[in-house]
Amino acid sequence: MNATQAEKPVVIITGSGTGIGAACALDLAKRGCRVVINYTKSETEARETAKQCEALGAETLVVQANVADDADCQRMAQATLDKWGRIDGLVNNAGITKFVPNHRDLNSLTAEDFHNIYAVNVIGSFQMIRAVTPAMQKQGRGAVVNVASIAGVVGNGSSVAYAASKGALNTMTLSLARALAPEIRVNAVCPGFVETRWLQQGFGDKTYAAAKANYEASVPLKQTISPEAVSDAVIWLLLGAALVTGEFIIVDSGFHLGMAPLKAR
Repeated sequence: MNATQAEKPVVIITGSGTGIGAACALDLAKRGCRVVINYTKSETEARETAKQCEALGAETLVVQANVADDADCQRMAQATLDKWGRIDGLVNNAGITKFVPNHRDLNSLTAEDFHNIYAVNVIGSFQMIRAVTPAMQKQGRGAVVNVASIAGVVGNGSSVAYAASKGALNTMTLSLARALAPEIRVNAVCPGFVETRWLQQGFGDKTYAAAKANYEASVPLKQTISPEAVSDAVIWLLLGAALVTGEFIIVDSGFHLGMAPLKAR
């Protein structure tokens, strides 16, 4: 990227200490962007991600903030503006769940579980978009990518509450793509089974291994998803895709296609 230092894009990535968020931060750093690395609890990992980005020549800002707290969202946006004077992109990657893989087990989810999950996955994403919108509108352009999930498309995933939250995030993507145009583009990426520490810890080693093997055996492309594969789609929507808004990119090795077609006998 042949931009001067003042022109280099500034991107906030929520939940970027590990996994998909960290992969996005590193990809953006490779492309000459300045990145805000956010964490809630994983400070060590966030600072290590920042160190790796800086080794690639990128400027970084590490911010501890809980996106479920609107004041934290506003503080993170303001810290970004104080440092660089602009915000060009936002990746809403922070997310939580409660693992209840058996969706028939309705008694394993409470109203509090729904509130907690929605507070981060939906309300937190909205609050972050609201926090960065004035700067993007003033600049005349900006891009938001919401990291949703295939769970929000087909209704599977770690729990009913999680799937519902990601479905809501997809709907909000459509609403805000319409409302914030033409200055701000809003899109979503919907990953399938992503190989992350988050998923492995949630399932437990034995269940994770079995779920991974089952996914690889059943999807058309016979692969689970790497954080880097998700990042590829996120980066394209952020830095390219100039005329794309209100779109969902599904990165799931074809899981959403369902069963294989019947073969002629």
